[in-house]
Amino acid sequence: MRKNLTITRLTSALLLILGMTSATAQQQSTISDDAAASRIAWWRDAKFGLFMHWGVYSIPGRGEWVQWDEQIPVNEYAKLAAQFHPDKFDPDAWAATAKSAGMKYTVLTARHHDGFALFDDPDSTFTSMKSAAHHDFVADYVKAIRAAGLHVGLYYSPLDWRYPGFFFPGIYQANANEMREQYHRQLNELASHYGKIDILWFDGGGVDWLGFNGIAFKGGWKARPKDQHYSGSFTWQDDQAVDNLRKLQPSLIMNDRTDAPADFLSREGDQAMGNFDNQHPWELCTTLTTGAWGYQPSASIKSRDEVIRLLVGAVGRDGNLLLNVGPPPDGQIVPEQAARLREIGDWLNRYGQSMYATRGGPYLPGDFGVSTYHDKTIYLHILHPAGATLSLPALPTKILSCSSLTGGTADCKQANDSVEITLNGNTDAVDTIVALTLASPAAQIKPITTPVTGKN
Repeated sequence: MRKNLTITRLTSALLLILGMTSATAQQQSTISDDAAASRIAWWRDAKFGLFMHWGVYSIPGRGEWVQWDEQIPVNEYAKLAAQFHPDKFDPDAWAATAKSAGMKYTVLTARHHDGFALFDDPDSTFTSMKSAAHHDFVADYVKAIRAAGLHVGLYYSPLDWRYPGFFFPGIYQANANEMREQYHRQLNELASHYGKIDILWFDGGGVDWLGFNGIAFKGGWKARPKDQHYSGSFTWQDDQAVDNLRKLQPSLIMNDRTDAPADFLSREGDQAMGNFDNQHPWELCTTLTTGAWGYQPSASIKSRDEVIRLLVGAVGRDGNLLLNVGPPPDGQIVPEQAARLREIGDWLNRYGQSMYATRGGPYLPGDFGVSTYHDKTIYLHILHPAGATLSLPALPTKILSCSSLTGGTADCKQANDSVEITLNGNTDAVDTIVALTLASPAAQIKPITTPVTGKN
């Protein structure tokens, strides 16, 4: 995943890259044609997915950036592959956990920035097939997720820390080209030999990402100014890669972390929730635990209420939530994390009608919370109740009925300039949901601004 870093020293970075002994990606526009809308329709209804960061970096248990953070030389880091033989890997259990959480799709790190592939690549030895595990984990994962009725996603990082050409493509031109060839070859492998893939989740692609030009070495990455772009001759040739993917997987959807047009935009981290956007499909990705995305045994787990608010906040802004777990090296999702996911699923079993197959709005996020709608019903998600009565701007259609989904009752009074909702009985501590049944489709209502003082 992206990381806000500052790098140690140029010397140590080069030693790491060469294996000696001692990110913001440029956001791309989304595709807006009918074919793109058809491809992504299921995803916009799904709302909630499971992200899994898993690989040899799970062994040290210090996050997926451990190689870079600790400047572990390439040759030393590669020895982890000899220790990677997960004895509790059970993709059917992964699928069952995702389903129990109410998730509709999953994304697995087929290959992260360290370059270790969880699938077979005939032209690479740094894979799970050609190391201790002798196993194609992607193949079993895809089979299990598909059998469970979920949509299959694969994460792939074009960049590879093993290649000095990623950091200095002008100096190491041939090496940078080899890295690009690996990128195209491995994408072709994933799209050709694993059946239907629904999502290709890129990370670390695009010439403006991290290592190209303008980096500073003081313990981590320093981002190039946003108005300064890479001006060298290297290109990932993303258009060629994506054209090939479209031929092999016509219904595949992709995010915005390459230089090719995207099907959906990616926001990263709890603080990146951002504004309402119903013009571009988008997704917030964040972690169930604090800290890194890869396995950390000491990481604390977010509460049920925290996760529900993140989910409701994303859906109410017309986005999705992709929630990450980092399985330990044995391949099993940490039991306490699986239990937390099931708690989210219990909530969705009760109130999923206000989440799945909805769109955000028409009331924009405000002090009260957020809203979603489906057909002729608006769902008010009251996250910050300020007393028993909620006053919202008027609706341009008649309210036929008003009810509380989360306990007690709700009464509505509709006037020319407002809608007043009175809650009777208990309110839900995390999200009081009120359903407004309308005389006409909610999709016909333009977004309505609500008071905002920063609480939402």
